[in-house]
Amino acid sequence: MINVVAKHFVKEDKVAEFIEKAKKLVECTLKEEGCIKYGLFQDENNPAILTIIEEWENKSALDRHMKTEHFLSIVPVLGALDEKPKEINLYKKVV
Repeated sequence: MINVVAKHFVKEDKVAEFIEKAKKLVECTLKEEGCIKYGLFQDENNPAILTIIEEWENKSALDRHMKTEHFLSIVPVLGALDEKPKEINLYKKVV
């Protein structure tokens, strides 16, 4: 099992647009084989910080996800709404 945390620092005036565009990414991704969880979360103290939290069966499922049409078409659009580069971390469960 592999988890991904992709933290976006969105331009304050682009938060609503980011959320709207991310909806399709979430909907399509949840249908993918190997996807256990995939959601967009908003920081309670700073609404311009939006984080995608993902859980995948394995690394190959994640690799397949990153080659899908919806990923390749939506992720660059989301990135253009960021104020600064996103932080992406991969985690494996140890306990």
